[in-house]
Amino acid sequence: MSTTSSQIAELRKSYERAELSEDASHADPLRQFDQWLTEAIAGAVPEPNAMTLATVGSDLRPSTRVVLVKGYDERGVVWYTNYESRKGQELAGNPWAALQFHWVELERVVRIEGRVERTSAEESDAYYASRPLDSRIGAWASPQSQVIAGRTVLVANAAKYAAQYLLHPPRPRHWGGFRLVPDRWEFWQGRKSRLHDRLQYRLTAEAVWVRERLAP
Repeated sequence: MSTTSSQIAELRKSYERAELSEDASHADPLRQFDQWLTEAIAGAVPEPNAMTLATVGSDLRPSTRVVLVKGYDERGVVWYTNYESRKGQELAGNPWAALQFHWVELERVVRIEGRVERTSAEESDAYYASRPLDSRIGAWASPQSQVIAGRTVLVANAAKYAAQYLLHPPRPRHWGGFRLVPDRWEFWQGRKSRLHDRLQYRLTAEAVWVRERLAP
């Protein structure tokens, strides 16, 4: 075993910042998520809007990547990306996915599972128009997830589309939003002695959220 492997095996942390009880949590998981995200932002957690997105391809191989949440409401959780990327293609073939937020400083994790759909063209247009110009050009310049010869390809593409569209690039048809419609949420709060708090919210066939405690 290498020195690094040995050191990793010995890493320990006692989670003692907070607790999560049924009495103190919201009956609606969206309200609970809103509270925790608000607290993460107020606590200056680095990139509180970063979440891991897990998808499964037609070959049944799972893959993950970090994306940024750009909105959430009763309809679901939204992010934007290239529809022709690996995640876009995997979601086209299998719309079931999972999201995870990990706010290390607060010793909290939120897991969300559900079916993914595209946002409307109007929603995608509105968000695209709100992005900085460089980011709008970047959506044209990057053939996301494709093999390229080198960074010069991206630089050349960016220059090409910047010259073509100047200050008003339209939204590429291959770029837009996804919305995960949750049917399961889990809120994890680290606790002492690895006896963590885990509250699961499960959507029933009657569209009612059932809150349950899971063993850590």
